[in-house]
Order: sequence, then structure tokens, then C-alpha cells
Amino acid sequence: MHCCDEAILGPLGRLLGRYGLKLSRLAAGQAIPGSYWGAPEAGLIGATVHVRPDTPLHSVLHEACHAICMDPIRRAALDTDAGGDYSEENAVCYLQVVLAGEVGVTREAICADMDAWGYTFRLGSALAWFEQDAADARAWLIAHGLLDAEGAPTGRARAV
Repeated sequence: MHCCDEAILGPLGRLLGRYGLKLSRLAAGQAIPGSYWGAPEAGLIGATVHVRPDTPLHSVLHEACHAICMDPIRRAALDTDAGGDYSEENAVCYLQVVLAGEVGVTREAICADMDAWGYTFRLGSALAWFEQDAADARAWLIAHGLLDAEGAPTGRARAV
């Protein structure tokens, strides 16, 4: 499982910064503010994603993608529970797979981490869903300006 070790923190911080998010690095064993699932999972409060060295990368990306995918009104009041509807949740999962590549982790590797954690998709794996059954999530991200027409991240958070 890919975690928030020193090698990933620099690229991860730069990635989140492009979206106006801040990476808060906590010490090992420290409580994680805003963690919906509890430690070691990432926490999300406002524009800050809280992590410690044992926080799984997929968790950080998932929480960050929630902030990226939600509208500015929800983002301003964000504290722990990102909420959102089914379509937004699928978009979050899709975007986290795309953004893993931005920090040097392959789709296959991040999807394997998602599967190991317990994400469930009707095709049996995160990678199968991403490659074969996620056209609606990709379209949602393009419609909201988070991916361009070719599927590349735009570096912008949802505006409306």
C-alpha cells in the first residue's frame, strides 16, 4: 500500500497546491483532524488535507478529490464529511485514479490499493471499473471543468 512517506509528500503537496488545497503533515501516531474513517485515513477540513506517514495515498487523493469536486459553497463549510451524491462520488473515485499518476503512482497500483482497502465496484475491481465502466464519471469531470476533453486534469477545482 502506498502511504505518505517522505518521497511522496513533496509531489503530493505540489499537486494539492495546484487546486488551492494545503497538505498538513502530522507526526506518526498523532490524531488526524477531520478523518471520516479515523486514523490512519486522511482528514479534510476546509482546504486542508491532514495526513501522517501511515496515511494511505488513496485516502489522501480521495479526500482531496472530494474538495476538488464539490461546489465552492460546500467547500467553504467542509469539515470531515464531504457528502455529495452518487455521481459526485464516482467522479471523486475516477479523479483520484487520474491524479495518482500526477505523483508517480500508476493506475494499476492505486487501484490495487483501493481494492485492498475495500472499495467495491460492480466489475470486481477499481481498475476494471476505471477502464470499462466509468464513462459517466469521466463525463461528469469534463462537464465540471476538472478534466479536459482528452481526460487530463485541468488543475482547477469545481467552480459551480
